[in-house]
Order: sequence, then C-alpha cells, then structure tokens
Amino acid sequence: MPDDLNLSNLKPAQARKDRKRIGRGLGSGKGRYSGRGIKGQKSRSGSHKMRPGFEGGQNPIYMRLGKLRGGSKDALPVGPFRTTTVPVNVAILEERFDAGSEVTPESLVEKGVLKNTKIDVKILGNGDLTKKLSVTAHAVSATAREKIEAAGGSVTLLREPKERKPKRRPPKAVAAEPEPEEAQEEPQAEAEPEPEPEPEPAAEEQPEEES
Repeated sequence: MPDDLNLSNLKPAQARKDRKRIGRGLGSGKGRYSGRGIKGQKSRSGSHKMRPGFEGGQNPIYMRLGKLRGGSKDALPVGPFRTTTVPVNVAILEERFDAGSEVTPESLVEKGVLKNTKIDVKILGNGDLTKKLSVTAHAVSATAREKIEAAGGSVTLLREPKERKPKRRPPKAVAAEPEPEEAQEEPQAEAEPEPEPEPEPAAEEQPEEES
C-alpha cells in the first residue's frame, strides 16, 4: 500500500454526478415548476416508476405490430389446426448426429435438441442433409422426407397422418328446362247440342156471348 494513500485522498474510479435536485416553489431559484414540468404523472411527488415500453396508456408498439405464427401460444390459431408439434430441421440432424445413427425423440433429448418427449416432433426440411439417417418421428414434411431419402436414409412415422375430409358443398340448383314452343293442343270436347225450346200451348177460344 503506498504511503500517500489515505482516506483524505481517495477518489472514485469514475466521476460521480450529483442527482438532480428538485426545487420547491419560486424561492428555490428553479422557476415556477422547479424542473418538473407542467402537471402530469412525472410532476407528482413520490415514486413515478414506469415499466420500459410504457406509452402513456395507449396501445404499445409491441401490440400494434403483427405476430408470426409459432412465436407464442397466444399467436397460434384456436381450433383443430392448432400447432402442437416441436419443429426440428434437417440442418440440426446434420450437425448433431453421425452417419448411420437413428434419430428418435429420445435421442433428440439426449443430444440436447429437445427438453422432453411430451410434445410430438415434426421434422422440417430447412437446411441440407448429406448423412444416412434412420428418422423416427410423429410427422415429417414432404421436403424433409425427400432430403432424408435422397441421402439414403429412411423415415418412420409414429402416428399416421390424419386425412382431412373435403368440405361438403351444397348441390348446384338445376335450371328448369324451358317448355317447347310447339305444344300439343289438347283435343277439345265436342259441344253438346242445345235442347230445342218446347212449343207453347195454344190459348183456348172462348164462345161469343149472344146479344
């Protein structure tokens, strides 16, 4: 320890800056508002802590921007087409596995690719694959299957893919056929002859009275 080092000549490694002292009233020499501005949340006494990204109560930017599917559980669709698989690309298989090895959900956990085997595994085709691998997974994309088989490997599915039923469309209404112009005339029934009027009876002659 040097002789000239004592409590009277100690200095911090970095220059320390005094905190901003807020005045109280016009007599403080800092103006009417004492450096706090006019009204609002930051002008009140006490703590006014605000979390990072707080925009005064309006919709923040991370909620205004669009979300990518798979980024979070809230961004996934709700219903029968909700994604419930863990994606593993063939580029990871090329990096973690040796040629001729078997790829299973258990081996992926051993290699540190997956945390556990609770969720189904789907092999995707992002990247290149040059090693012969025997892949066993719950689902495999068409591109990944082509690359695995092109390298001499094989693919085994743990679960058969579900066949989607085609949507039923209502039958189209058949337009009524127009009637032919020359329609056959129905034969008219023969008119019955009108009965002849009966002759009126002749009036009886009265005898003349004798004068």
